[in-house]
Amino acid sequence: MSVKIRLARIGTKKKPFYRIVVIDSNSARNGKFLEIVGTYDTTKNPAKTELQQDAILAWLKKGAIPSETVAKVLNKAGVLAKPKNVA
Repeated sequence: MSVKIRLARIGTKKKPFYRIVVIDSNSARNGKFLEIVGTYDTTKNPAKTELQQDAILAWLKKGAIPSETVAKVLNKAGVLAKPKNVA
């Protein structure tokens, strides 16, 4: 079973709102998911994100693969940023 972290749309027509979910890669976009790990609201300027960083990092350690869009959101939020060594 391949697990992905991707967006699931729950907004209405012309008002998109997304959940960031952990889901089996064979499931539909809004299909059965394993866990909700955040939200992404594109209607705000700038886009508003709420993330459960501990849960996201735990799933990434288990081998979950983020989609391109989710990877951009996580990079912007600093979740995927590599820690800098202080030497």
